[in-house]
Amino acid sequence: MIPSGQLPPATRVDASPPRPDDITTLALGDLAEGVEWRRPVLLDADLVVLVTGGHGTAELDFRPLPCHPGTLLRARPGQALRCEATRLDAVVVRWSATALRGLDVNAAADVPAHWQLAGEDADVLRNEVTQLVVDCRRQPDVPAARALVRHRLAVLLLRLALLPPAPTGGDAAGAGPRTENATFRRLRQEVERGYQHTRRVEDYAARIGCSVRTLTRACLAATGRSAKQVIDDRVALEASRLLAATDEPIARIGRRLGFPEPTNFGRFFTREVGLSPGAFRSARGGPAGNGRPPARRG
Repeated sequence: MIPSGQLPPATRVDASPPRPDDITTLALGDLAEGVEWRRPVLLDADLVVLVTGGHGTAELDFRPLPCHPGTLLRARPGQALRCEATRLDAVVVRWSATALRGLDVNAAADVPAHWQLAGEDADVLRNEVTQLVVDCRRQPDVPAARALVRHRLAVLLLRLALLPPAPTGGDAAGAGPRTENATFRRLRQEVERGYQHTRRVEDYAARIGCSVRTLTRACLAATGRSAKQVIDDRVALEASRLLAATDEPIARIGRRLGFPEPTNFGRFFTREVGLSPGAFRSARGGPAGNGRPPARRG
């Protein structure tokens, strides 16, 4: 028996690739190559992280998030995550894109990336994670057991969607725009599809079917930034992720993001981030030279 409110130790994943509908629970250190976790890892799966002990900081897409018992993080594929694994104990719930197929839950819904749970919310979410850990250990090849785990995960995500909004302080990363409207949501969707190919506001306005002025008004209302700034922010974020979490050559990263000339990519990144690509990579524990990218984790 597991005492009420106490999390069991997480299971560790093996090196075999996950099945398409895989849902696993693991320990925080399983996400990193080494104990020190010097560099971010680029996630290839959805995560919910519940901190159960210790005090430290997590960086999600380079935003520092304070962590102590009761902190819950929601991370998504493609994001860069780094935690002080030696100072934090946490249970990680990991699932693939198809794990919830057919269930009435929107895993892509905008929810805050960081909560500090308290009171009944803390008790309920802790119990949900505890039960999910237990159920993941039960005969994973039995269809009924796998169905149970899928529904447990759906319940966990639905409970997250019902949490009150995160406070509007510095730890509310991922809380989303203040007054998001349909035009801005469309722009975000189109930018996700096209940021590697174009940074022109006119191209996105044409795809959405509105004027550049309308698109800019929607972005200013939602974020306080112009449409051009929103697009460039997304490109700079992806560049930052790849520079910090992989050893991919800088020129190749630039080409992936639509910069045929390395000098143009360098000028863009320095303007947006305040550091050259090489200096940014070095500051986050990356090598001075170029090499092959490590495997994506999550």
